[in-house]
Amino acid sequence: MLALRKLVPGPGEPALSEVPIPEAGPGQARIAVTAAGICGTDLHILRDEYSFHPPVTLGHEVAGIVDAVGAGVDEGWLGVLVAPETAFSTCGVCPWCRDGRPMLCASRRSIGSGVDGGFASYLVVPAKNLHRIRTSIDDHAAALAEPLACVCNAIGEGVVTPGDRVVVIGAGAMGIQAAQVARAAGGIVTVVGTPADADRLRLVESLGMATSSTDDGDDVAALRAAADARRIDVVVECAGVEAAVRNGLTLVRPGGTYVQVGILGGEVTIPFGEVVLKEIRVRATFGSSPAAWRQMERLLDAGLIELPSLVTEVLPLDDWRRAFEHVEQRQGIKTLFDPRRAGAAPQSLMGGSTAGSGGNR
Repeated sequence: MLALRKLVPGPGEPALSEVPIPEAGPGQARIAVTAAGICGTDLHILRDEYSFHPPVTLGHEVAGIVDAVGAGVDEGWLGVLVAPETAFSTCGVCPWCRDGRPMLCASRRSIGSGVDGGFASYLVVPAKNLHRIRTSIDDHAAALAEPLACVCNAIGEGVVTPGDRVVVIGAGAMGIQAAQVARAAGGIVTVVGTPADADRLRLVESLGMATSSTDDGDDVAALRAAADARRIDVVVECAGVEAAVRNGLTLVRPGGTYVQVGILGGEVTIPFGEVVLKEIRVRATFGSSPAAWRQMERLLDAGLIELPSLVTEVLPLDDWRRAFEHVEQRQGIKTLFDPRRAGAAPQSLMGGSTAGSGGNR
């Protein structure tokens, strides 16, 4: 089968390579991939800004149909649309593993960076990592289950309470999902984007949430006034850029909560004095946890999260250059690979390319 792989250490492009179709070993399941999302982390790997173990097939935002199971795995999984947790292996005994936070395990190897991921026709994962995706979600949008679980890990129970005023910075896929999770928790949400985010912000508005553009003086003035009045309870940073971090720490009220979701590619300079002087609670997240996946499933089952409209482009693996270029240029919202389409013409679901603010993950 064809797989999109990072073959050598250091910065550089991936390569489309022929690799054997993997077999499901004991306790494992094989997924016939229907969709795999390009994440900001994949870009960081190409730039050598995120740890990886080459040669490795990229891709950790994955959905597909279980087509084979190994010894000891319930055959009831066969034919089921699933999305897998990303931590392929951990030590299982460290304090973080025992606390249900496998992404913090020093021995962790994740799909798409430590072991082969989903930019291929087939992927093998531990069966315990599988999560059923409700049948009302199509096999492309299902690939957004993993980033949604990451958002749930960031905005866990109690981070946003009913009536909280929440500002989400970044109108990419993560930002729009974070906004929906915050709203589901009872927050009054505003999503902040850039002038290039016009289409993205219109989608946010169609989902029933307020928006603000950094180029719109009235909107920005209103946010600043709310900040001056100490009325922004929670800021969720999803753009992964230094300026957004600075703005977020400035906007949040004294005693409020700042949540860092966006992955920053390098060192940044921020006004950390704001954290001290305003006694801001800073919360960060790295990936997901089993508990976050359960929260994600509850939100989807309750119909509180819209995913399909975030998928704006589906490309075959052999069109990977264009796919990464569109993500780099922040075109559309979410770009996916569908390995079943190898050599097929791309499908654009937004009807035109539009630049947008930095999505991440």
